[in-house]
Amino acid sequence: MNKTDNNHNIKRISEIAESLGLDKDVILPHGHFIAKIPVSVLEDRKDKPDGKLILVTAMTPTPQGEGKTTTTIGLGDALSKSGLKTTICLREPSLGPYFGIKGGGTGAGKAQIMPAEDINLHFVGDMYSVSKANNLLAAMLDNHLQHGNDLKIDPRRITWRRVIDLNDRALRQIFIGLGGVLNGVPRQDGFNITPASEVMAMLCLASNYHDLGERLGRTIVGFTHAKEPVHARDLQAEGAMQILLRDTIHPNLVQTIEGTPAFVHAGPFANIAQGTNSAIATRMALKLSDYVVTEAGFASDLGAEKFFDIKCRIAGLNPSATVIVATIRALKYHGWKNEDGGFANLEKHVENIKQFGLQPIIAINKFDDDTQEDINEVIQHFAAQGVKAIIASHFANGGAGALELAEAVVESVESNKNNKIKFQYPLEMPIDDKIRTLAANLYGADGVDFSPKALADIALIERHGFGNLPVCIAKSSKSLSDNDKLLGRPRGFKITVNEARVSAGAGFVVIICGNIMTMPGLPKEPAAVRMKLLPDGRAVGLS
Repeated sequence: MNKTDNNHNIKRISEIAESLGLDKDVILPHGHFIAKIPVSVLEDRKDKPDGKLILVTAMTPTPQGEGKTTTTIGLGDALSKSGLKTTICLREPSLGPYFGIKGGGTGAGKAQIMPAEDINLHFVGDMYSVSKANNLLAAMLDNHLQHGNDLKIDPRRITWRRVIDLNDRALRQIFIGLGGVLNGVPRQDGFNITPASEVMAMLCLASNYHDLGERLGRTIVGFTHAKEPVHARDLQAEGAMQILLRDTIHPNLVQTIEGTPAFVHAGPFANIAQGTNSAIATRMALKLSDYVVTEAGFASDLGAEKFFDIKCRIAGLNPSATVIVATIRALKYHGWKNEDGGFANLEKHVENIKQFGLQPIIAINKFDDDTQEDINEVIQHFAAQGVKAIIASHFANGGAGALELAEAVVESVESNKNNKIKFQYPLEMPIDDKIRTLAANLYGADGVDFSPKALADIALIERHGFGNLPVCIAKSSKSLSDNDKLLGRPRGFKITVNEARVSAGAGFVVIICGNIMTMPGLPKEPAAVRMKLLPDGRAVGLS
């Protein structure tokens, strides 16, 4: 055992790898407590049967979030404590939210992954590799314009943006190429935050080196004056990009406070991308464990839907059970037991999961100020509907606080062994009908209004042969609708589609509802102002 950040005693990573049946000579250590696991481990075990995959999602959250990551970790620890070989799969945190307002992505209380400080900061450099690959493509694109523009790219129709893993609103819209002929072709550009890069989405959906290279090559960077797509392969950029991601493709192995193995690998946004960890990490965990617990961004209408309809479809995954995280705080925020209030909101998320062919379990993430009376009301209300709602106190008690939840998950898995996931739409369905299907089935909308730009975008996307891709709807995470102010379970509304963008490398079409921010800004008092380094090298103010 060795002491690491937050004074927690955790094991050497070689011991964690050994618990998964991995020889210490196979892993690629990054210090004592982190290791990359070569993608070849997955190929070597391709004929081994998969373990059971558990998804953790949530009801519509409050601004503070409801503790999906903490619940995922607590459930993983509880399954492990029950004697089941378990691995947890999470996304890598971004520095933007960490220095901004949201904080890190390593859990909280006694349900955390370690070493939290390293994971939340630079980790193993995956974010930098994604940024470098993204920005190399941008540099090669502008270099092509500078040297004659043989591909006849229309500078007004360039869609590829630069990225940085920080919140910096001043970079949302910029002008580049200023200062004379030698400094490039002047044009409008901008930055996204690194998790919003399509490179990140591609990394998360790639199955191996070759597949990643193919995805990088077919990435669309813009259009010609004749509105024909220009791909990264047209710029001959994919090979160099692939080299920059050579080590990044290997999943990262860490552990929880209680020593449960955890893969923390890649981290795409959950609105303009799929919002889950890498398919390689999930598939590898399934070959190494009996149970794998993972999470998807936001609630069932966003994160879970993308997990099922995009990630599971592309990666060939078949989840065995789903947990919906709820809190008394969120139920009251959405109107408690009022008509179409908090209870109705949670009911809708239960319905959503059932539409994918799974019987969900509700995990009531317990806070200190929750009353037993309120908790009992939730349990009894959903028991009457045939849905288990279980108290989970993993924040205070670690895995021991989620043992009842783990027992219910195992029971659900065992009673649904022949379960087969149901996708919401066939790929051959037209894009507009895919959007209408999701809006009606998962949001409860009465219809969809398309702006003229959105209709033109969809027509162009389908004309170029991308109509058979899944759709990735980017909308508010604060409501089942596309309006932040419609809490609870809104009815009698339509969603509005403003534009559509094809992510050809990732393999989906992004549907924009409302003003989706791909470069966040810092709050008036960012978390960074509370951080400092002590003379002995210890950092304070990080959590």
